[in-house]
Amino acid sequence: MVNVPNIIIGNYTYYDDPSDPTGFERNNALFNYPEFGGRLIIGKFCAIASGVKFIMGPANHRISNVTTYPFNAFGGLWSDRTLPHMEQLPLKGDLVLGNDVWIGRESIIMPGVQIGDGAIVAAYSVVAKDVSPYSVVGGNPARQIKKRFDDALTELLLARK
Repeated sequence: MVNVPNIIIGNYTYYDDPSDPTGFERNNALFNYPEFGGRLIIGKFCAIASGVKFIMGPANHRISNVTTYPFNAFGGLWSDRTLPHMEQLPLKGDLVLGNDVWIGRESIIMPGVQIGDGAIVAAYSVVAKDVSPYSVVGGNPARQIKKRFDDALTELLLARK
């Protein structure tokens, strides 16, 4: 059951978790603070294997400062004497999965990534860049392994949305 407003899941999508099947928003959308923006949008007919983690935008740290430590987040004098933390994060936008996407076991999807319709992410992959529709990616960092179909069929499938 997902109750936060910034996680949107399409019809018929499922998540496989034998130990806590109702804990998706708690266990799989990490660093999710809806008040800071950024959404997780998952299309219809997706299959998400056990242990998949979606890293939401607020997990980032400022890298342009002398330190990446979030002093300001602790309030009190820290807030008074340091730069605002959340407003300066390098937010990367929504994390989006198209329709009919299959994400393999224990994969990690990084903030701002967009995974196209019909794509497959191999188990234990770390996806840090966008994934083309109807492609198969895998590894750390995930790279395209192959296209599922030729360009003509892919275009036809995308046109039928």
